[in-house]
Amino acid sequence: MPTKLFITGATGYIGGDAIYEIIHAHLEYDVTCLVRNSDKGAKVASQYAKVKLAYGTLEDVELLEKEAAAADIVLHCAHADDEGAAKALLRGLAAHPDDRPGFLIHTSGTGILLYKDMETKTFGEASSKIYDDWDGIGEVTSLPDSAPHRNVDKIVIAGGLDDASKIKTAVVAPPLIYGKGRGPDNQRSIQLPDLAMWTLKNKHGFQVGAGKAYWNNIHVADLSKLYLKLVEAAVAGGGKATWNEQGYYFSEQGEHQWGDISKLVALAAHKQGFIHSDEVVNLSAEEVAKLHPFAPMFWGANSRCKAIRARKLLGWSPTERTIQDEVPDAVHSEAAALGLVEGHAAKVAG
Repeated sequence: MPTKLFITGATGYIGGDAIYEIIHAHLEYDVTCLVRNSDKGAKVASQYAKVKLAYGTLEDVELLEKEAAAADIVLHCAHADDEGAAKALLRGLAAHPDDRPGFLIHTSGTGILLYKDMETKTFGEASSKIYDDWDGIGEVTSLPDSAPHRNVDKIVIAGGLDDASKIKTAVVAPPLIYGKGRGPDNQRSIQLPDLAMWTLKNKHGFQVGAGKAYWNNIHVADLSKLYLKLVEAAVAGGGKATWNEQGYYFSEQGEHQWGDISKLVALAAHKQGFIHSDEVVNLSAEEVAKLHPFAPMFWGANSRCKAIRARKLLGWSPTERTIQDEVPDAVHSEAAALGLVEGHAAKVAG
């Protein structure tokens, strides 16, 4: 019998790229995707003719439970904070017999590490605190309930402990994700593209406060390779991966300070002729919050970690280009979306 895989978020940025990586590596898998409507379903079907479609949303908990019960592996990429969906998927997996446990690979995020800066409202300043998923996994899996994503992380980890013979869980926590996705619908991330978009709209670069806050980053294709390795480990009955309370995986290829990225974005926008200078201005948390409600956290709080577990156990290693190399293409893509590229070309021609 082929491995049955149920995927949520297949038309999203993360899930769409993950399904690309997984299906291209394993055409033999029997894949079902949750899709919201026929328009979304058509996009998935146009790229993957053999994929089955389950029509519904994360609020359709009976459907989620049914699909999870029928699947060997659930890859949940749709929403990091939906408690009802996570509980429904776990209930479905709990229907598995003891000799054939079901696997849940849940997508969280390193936004969970922002909680201290959020509590103190400290933005734009550096923190020396770096979390890791190896020696420090106990700290990571016991963060305060006030931390973003912690509500569902707790549900997923507890689900694996409460029904350990029937359910094996893993949490994947990506940081800033960059690069063009390869999925059937949304191929755009948020943090870097939005930084480029607002730089172009405001016609100058900007940073939050002193621009010293750190974030880790990962190319979307490298993140998808981690999902693939975890899926393959699940197919092997668990493989070399650790699960449940030891199944927490950061994913990063390095880190950056936001002021440095802001400077690179402004420089690229200036070199491409979209803004008049590469100046970067300092904005307060209140000022950037007018651009996006999460902007103070996106570009001004600290989220620092080391992805040790995937490297040690699964042989995962990022190979795609760095975020610094991605910046010029990100700026150009946002300029094109804003209609600036054609106008600029016409100006040069004239």
